[in-house]
Amino acid sequence: MTARSPQVWLPAQFGRLAELPPGLDYARWDGRSAFPTDPAEVEFYVPPLTKDIDVIAEPLARMTRLRAVQALSSGTDELRAALDRLPREVTLCNARGVPAAGTAELALTLILASLRGIPESLRAQDREDWDTRTHSTLYEGSVLIVGHGAVGSALEELLAPFGCVVTRVGRADRAARQGPVHSVAHLPRLVADADVIVLCTPLTPATRHLFDAGLLSRVKDGALLVNVSRGAVVDTDALLKEVHGGRLRAALDVTDPEPLPPGHPLWTTPGVLITPHVGAFTPDLWPRLEALVRRQLARFAAGEELENVVTR
Repeated sequence: MTARSPQVWLPAQFGRLAELPPGLDYARWDGRSAFPTDPAEVEFYVPPLTKDIDVIAEPLARMTRLRAVQALSSGTDELRAALDRLPREVTLCNARGVPAAGTAELALTLILASLRGIPESLRAQDREDWDTRTHSTLYEGSVLIVGHGAVGSALEELLAPFGCVVTRVGRADRAARQGPVHSVAHLPRLVADADVIVLCTPLTPATRHLFDAGLLSRVKDGALLVNVSRGAVVDTDALLKEVHGGRLRAALDVTDPEPLPPGHPLWTTPGVLITPHVGAFTPDLWPRLEALVRRQLARFAAGEELENVVTR
């Protein structure tokens, strides 16, 4: 009797994904159409390219042979919660490092646009108003990076030409290539000295509402808070109170709730710049993701340890 090849589901959007390892049986699913094969046969699942966790999680309960899931994002909080509900062990891997360059670039863009008053200039342009007010600068400013992983490290490299004083925060005190990383326990003291605070940390139970009313109240007047991680790292109501009166400014690629619904006060609060969670999405993201998937499938086919393991 011929042994059955392990079944793999890949995103239909990866239609040009070639040079796949032999010894695996591949099917593609777009998240909208009928399942391409019986989910009960799937052992390796690469979810469709969507931010809708309900679509991603739809087949999970029926994937009784599932051994590994390769997420196409760095953040996996919602997917991890869905896997935790399964009655079996599944290895979850993320795409850590793949979207770092694009996300760091957007973080720098948000910083410069906010400090130099680009949103105000665009509104003045719409009014045909020659507004010559002076705005802030990033040069030689104090930047606090909260979450010094792939994105935080890439952002620090982009900040180098600006002569910034960079302070790094991670889960625990440690040494990094660029310098010391402080634990989150030091945040109440560190936020008081930062001109710009950039959030790059994953969303976990420990970081949910990390920037709550108490911590935000310690941020110095006039500082800019940039969030390119997950919206729920910040308490939205507490942030609105701080920015509504003009004490703080915010530049957000992620929000809580997300997508931000029409009529939400974040849309119209002065001093808030919003982009729709697009930090990672640049043209070079797709070939990088495809390369990661190929590597992971080769390891899976060979029975080797997978990269970027988040949890089992």
